Amino acid sequence: MKKVIKNLFSREKFPRVTLPILLIIALIIIGYFSFNRPTAKNINEDQAKAKAEQFVNDFLMQDGSKATVKEITKEYGLYKLKIDIVSDVVESYLSKDGKLFFPQALNIDEINAEKNAPANNAAAAADSQAGIVSVKNDKPKIELFVMSHCPYGTQIEKGILPVLDALGDKIDFEIKFNSYAMHGEKELREELNQYCLQKEQLSKYHTYLKCFLTAGDSASCLNSAGVNTGKLASCVDKTDKQYKVIENFNAKVGYQGSYPGFDISKADNEKYNVGGSPTLVINGQEISSGRDSASLLKTICSAFNNEPKECQASLSSASPVAGFGTGTEAAGAAAAGCAE
Repeated sequence: MKKVIKNLFSREKFPRVTLPILLIIALIIIGYFSFNRPTAKNINEDQAKAKAEQFVNDFLMQDGSKATVKEITKEYGLYKLKIDIVSDVVESYLSKDGKLFFPQALNIDEINAEKNAPANNAAAAADSQAGIVSVKNDKPKIELFVMSHCPYGTQIEKGILPVLDALGDKIDFEIKFNSYAMHGEKELREELNQYCLQKEQLSKYHTYLKCFLTAGDSASCLNSAGVNTGKLASCVDKTDKQYKVIENFNAKVGYQGSYPGFDISKADNEKYNVGGSPTLVINGQEISSGRDSASLLKTICSAFNNEPKECQASLSSASPVAGFGTGTEAAGAAAAGCAE
């Protein structure tokens, strides 16, 4: 039993509990509240926090990892816990007397809503695979999640830059980064640079990115793009301290598997369940698209309530080569990605 619970709890997100397990849990709860609850003595929040931490660390965490209860509140007659398990923060519950720990809560209303809308979900999934955005907007919001040194992330970035030039301020575009880095410290530092460029020197960012995607040389591209390097260094230092990017890398804290974490866009990674680089999200919907400029333009333009004339731009249908550099490759080679 200890091994089964440990395997469940150590995952980044709890799997959906199967019916047999639900029945077992139900029987335990019924028996507990029927026979033990009337005479049970409640513990206070500090005691509950300490007891939950000890239990999770003794029985549920992998060797070498330590969980911490970040927040404790009361909900549904139980203690609600937000537990940092290194790779994620998960919600769990503890009975008021500290005897029962619930690693997962299922929202019945959400599950019923999912069950009652299979046709809509299937239609949205089919549209996504076809590169068509189901959720429309007057000014589409495009979020592209990449790792700065992932060859397939750089590939789609090269494809999307001409689209940004064509559509300009007709869209709300932002490059965001995956919550872990597969290419070492150089990737963490580059993503800090690019985050700060977008935040404080956006007018220089696209010029810089075009250069970086070709040469892979950050220093020379910062110079050629006319970036204020002093301002950039100040932002990077402040951001690094806020998110402890390099500190956690060196201390091997917050890793996802064998890869260091990059927490700046972690909330958005979790919101969209981002699985790898690249991941394209348009108006809150994950979308599959070709990585050539023509396909990306068509996909993004499908997100408008009314397409602007800029959507008629003639862009290349050749897929950029993966990795740094120029050139193109066969369209069929544009489906790979970087993921755990």
